[in-house]
Amino acid sequence: MENRRRFIKKAAITAAGIAVGNQVAAMSAKSYRNIIGANDRINMAIIGINGRGGSMASTFAGQKNTKIASLCDVDSRTFAKVIKSLADGGYADTPQTEGDFRKVLAGKGIDAIYIATPDHWHAPLTILGCQAGKHVYVEKPLSHNPHEGELAVAAARKYNKVVQMGAQRRSAPVLTQGIEQLHKGIIGRVYFAKAWYTNNRKATFLKPGSVPTELNYDLWQGPAPRVPYQDGLIHYNWHWFWNWGTGEALNNGTHEVDVARWGLGVDFPSHITSTGGRYQFKDDWQTPDTQVITMEFPNQKSMMWESRSSNGRKIEGLDRGVIFYGENGSLDTGADSYKVYDQEGKLVKEVKSLTGEEAVQGRNTASPSLAMDNYHVADFLDAIRNNRRPNCDVETGYKSILGMQLGNIAWRVGRDLKIDPKTGHILNDSEAQKLWSRTYEPGWEPKV
Repeated sequence: MENRRRFIKKAAITAAGIAVGNQVAAMSAKSYRNIIGANDRINMAIIGINGRGGSMASTFAGQKNTKIASLCDVDSRTFAKVIKSLADGGYADTPQTEGDFRKVLAGKGIDAIYIATPDHWHAPLTILGCQAGKHVYVEKPLSHNPHEGELAVAAARKYNKVVQMGAQRRSAPVLTQGIEQLHKGIIGRVYFAKAWYTNNRKATFLKPGSVPTELNYDLWQGPAPRVPYQDGLIHYNWHWFWNWGTGEALNNGTHEVDVARWGLGVDFPSHITSTGGRYQFKDDWQTPDTQVITMEFPNQKSMMWESRSSNGRKIEGLDRGVIFYGENGSLDTGADSYKVYDQEGKLVKEVKSLTGEEAVQGRNTASPSLAMDNYHVADFLDAIRNNRRPNCDVETGYKSILGMQLGNIAWRVGRDLKIDPKTGHILNDSEAQKLWSRTYEPGWEPKV
């Protein structure tokens, strides 16, 4: 925790270039860039550049002594847009482009990789990256299923690599201050956390189609069992199909549940429930659009996550957020800020983002939290240079996604799950246990 506080004080400058507040010292962008220590350049490869990956390429390019050496994607149509975006942002170099990640991993000049592929590729690529001697920043969720998460942790430790999961709130300075206040007892003993996510997603109907000539669909599928190509699946709606995605629970729920687990100070649950379904539309979705997952932990603590993917009414005025409840009040947060209320619901303290809520929410639609992205990327690079574990180390990420993966398993088998709170493993349910892992395309099984 001390290393985290020290780094966050150093990282008080975001892309907005503003840092104010009592807890974090203000500094110029130039001094911030110099403070992380080593002058060693880190050569990055960005793997998966459609949407999120393209935005994060610019975030990495803006870091001191960091080079975007390679852009990699199975769809060659993505390259020109990202290269132009980098150039428009003032990035002087032109990265190499590559359609096959295996050639990127074989390259001697790559120090670290950033992964923004579909979920079914997250853990396999993380493992392969570690085995190739690369540090890894992998977007949430860390893995498609619990077994892969365990393998990713094992790979990071075996090959002694920095592996950061993209849970940006772990590097947000004001939120970190709020969590520390929780742990110090600002609302007394914290016993319950409520998290939520709302959106207004529309119906999804897939239809037979021909694979675009620019797309390597076989490599896109990778470890997933082969399914014929369908129009409408790529590049986003794969989220709602179990062969590749993990539903809204891991797509967006990971962020808030990670914060909830952090604030509660818990690891693995002892009991999981999950209810919901595809209620709003009768379409091709396999995952729920309406879902409530509850987790019970030892020492009389619990959390609840509510999702409405296709009904955008906000909760407490926010489309996503977390509320912690304690003996003496509650603490609300949704981004890099927090509010404290007494038992009667009266606001007694408010600490806003260092850059203002507009900057935290982000004006770049591909990056909903631009300021936090910068903090989290800076932490990853600093961890590499200083040989330490990052704020959302692979093991931290694994613990945070496991509860949601178990929630999906509970929903798929249609019953509550009992969990070993020491290991996170399912107890006495052979049908549910089958979903701990998955079936792989022969020859693509991840191994450590």
